[in-house]
Amino acid sequence: MVDLDQASGLASIEQESVSKLLSDVKLVAEKPLVHQIVESVRRLIITVRLLPGQKISESALSAAFDASKTPVREALIRLEAAGLVNIVPKSGTFVAPIRIEKYFDAFFIRLHLETGAVRRAAAMARAGQPLDPIDRVMERQERALSEKDYDLFFALDEHLHQGIFDMAGISGVWETARRAQTELYRVRHLKRICTLQRGPVILAQHQDLVAAIRSGEPDAAEAALVAHVGSLEQEADVIWSAPGLIENIERLNAERPRPRLR
Repeated sequence: MVDLDQASGLASIEQESVSKLLSDVKLVAEKPLVHQIVESVRRLIITVRLLPGQKISESALSAAFDASKTPVREALIRLEAAGLVNIVPKSGTFVAPIRIEKYFDAFFIRLHLETGAVRRAAAMARAGQPLDPIDRVMERQERALSEKDYDLFFALDEHLHQGIFDMAGISGVWETARRAQTELYRVRHLKRICTLQRGPVILAQHQDLVAAIRSGEPDAAEAALVAHVGSLEQEADVIWSAPGLIENIERLNAERPRPRLR
């Protein structure tokens, strides 16, 4: 559990081994092994537990998941396709660097896809579709905030936005948005470490967004979404004006030398 009140900023981030980070992993028999490896490593990358440029050992993954090399390599290939890692022949697999330009691309994709989703969800609410799944996520997020479980709080943030796409009947679009948002998630977590975004503010914005969807008014839902995620111009202002954020991203990218990609 990460307590933001105790976070000392980006300068305090230290590299931890893959073995240590995955020491408490629990497999689910009903889910494909490759999928579980992908999701576990993805979570560590987007929460910046695995740092840009950090080497990911195949043998460490095999040991953590009690898996042969075949599913581990398949998982790494999928992670590379998602832009999360770089596989360098004869050198190994490395966490991809953070690219601010990709962050703004991801933000643009999220804003425009989710605008359509919240408008459609509001229309579905007006037609009588209940918001029970979204309400349950909100209850869990409120509890996570009260318990200062910020890792769970931000995981539920993703569940909430997924729930909106599900309610809108466009779950496949959510998968498209999710795949595009690697840099969005990583920079968001760095902003979290800097306490540039605070849980109570995000929770209040989520409550406003859910209330707007419940009202059945697409325009109100869109306005609440924009109030929550902002505009591209506003986000650019936040990123470039955040004290030390860009400098520390560059430091994280540079601290672990990576072999030249061929």
